[in-house]
Amino acid sequence: MALYKYNTSGIFSEIKEKPFKLERDIQRMFETNMSEIMGLEMIKSEFTIKDRRIDTLAFDPQSKAFVIIEYKRERNSSVIDQGFTYLSLMLQNQADFILEYNETQAGNLKRNDVDWSQTKVVFVSQGFTPNQREAVNFKDLSIELWEVKRYENDSVSITPIRKSHASASIKTVMQNSPEFKEVTEKIKEYSEENLLKGKSDDVVELYESYKNAILNLNTEIEVKPQKWYISFKKANSHICALEIQKNGIKLTINVAKGHLEDSKQLTRDISTVGHFGNGDYELKISDTKYLEYIMSLVKQAIK
Repeated sequence: MALYKYNTSGIFSEIKEKPFKLERDIQRMFETNMSEIMGLEMIKSEFTIKDRRIDTLAFDPQSKAFVIIEYKRERNSSVIDQGFTYLSLMLQNQADFILEYNETQAGNLKRNDVDWSQTKVVFVSQGFTPNQREAVNFKDLSIELWEVKRYENDSVSITPIRKSHASASIKTVMQNSPEFKEVTEKIKEYSEENLLKGKSDDVVELYESYKNAILNLNTEIEVKPQKWYISFKKANSHICALEIQKNGIKLTINVAKGHLEDSKQLTRDISTVGHFGNGDYELKISDTKYLEYIMSLVKQAIK
């Protein structure tokens, strides 16, 4: 994608790409800005375990899962094989990852606090080949590709490569991989289909109505299915979450207590109780009667 700037006369000029010379420069940029770029907690750079070195170890506070980040130079190397190797390594050495988290974060994370099923590997590169892009285009594969480019004016673009909606299952092609069985049994890539399975047509239709209304609030909002709910994000900022229930849906809005303007008082303060998703307000929804008003509440969480 070409990037341009224009002057007061309306004349366009292309901003040329200025590639990173060193993989380490990309790594340093990501690690310094981990929360801003990926919405993750930075845990450890160059984490070594079992004679293997992980470029960056991070933690996703929303999904309660570890994320391994690798920075690639070789455009022809296999992201599938390397990704499964790292996922298997983590599953076999959970205690080491917990220990590293607690030492660097001064925390008290326990094994059961981590949702190991949502562990993932992210590969970051200045460019991926068509074969690499196609290799991760599976709906149930917890391996992601992120493309980063730097330009002459010191601008940087960071683009997660999206999977197609028609992507197949990784199980159709990887059954003979030595790490495949262990990884696929324990790590899951959750989808809207998983969370809507077994729900009535009325509940599915209700979810679709609110989902579409949320997406229409901003073109940058994305749907991110989690284990128990469906999250809506803009960049790495969590906006709200929809939890699919038997007779309706539950909406959690990511606004801190005391900062939501709710004149109809439809929401409930959940700042002191356990709940799925981020934010201090929730409401149960069974119809579209107040859809427009509820969207005005959700809009307050968009940054």
